Amino acid sequence: MTRRLPPPVYALVAAGLQWAISRPHAHDGEPGRRVTPASTLAALPVLGAAGALGVTAIAGFTRAGTTVDPLDVDGVTRLVESGPNRFTRNPMYLALAGGLVAHAVARRSWAALLPVAAFVVLLDRTQVPVEEAALRARFGADYDDYVRRVPRWIGPGGGEKGAG
Repeated sequence: MTRRLPPPVYALVAAGLQWAISRPHAHDGEPGRRVTPASTLAALPVLGAAGALGVTAIAGFTRAGTTVDPLDVDGVTRLVESGPNRFTRNPMYLALAGGLVAHAVARRSWAALLPVAAFVVLLDRTQVPVEEAALRARFGADYDDYVRRVPRWIGPGGGEKGAG
């Protein structure tokens, strides 16, 4: 089994890449993309929504008595379908991505959205399939029904007929 890093570590790496991509350069001849009070103000609603999504999802998992540790896929005891999990199967990862979007907004950089996309693709191709396989093995048809109803990330419905 390959050893994976916790998704928050990937988010921190993505944030570092955002900083590197959008930092001011002396040779630009312009002040660069500095965080300003206005850009911070613009980022706050995005950050607030992402934070609320993450906290609500973690609270739901805690109430259900199941793990929030993304590396402990065998520690899952309940299939959480309430709260934000009614709209996305990955609310905690979506919250991390939202935090990264807020960081890009604060930095006033379109290029800083590239690490957000890389973060989502990385999780979608590495972490999420491991979790989905464990959930499918543990909850069977109940999980398959959940997949059909709820999208992996955001958007209309699931519709991933048994896909992992």
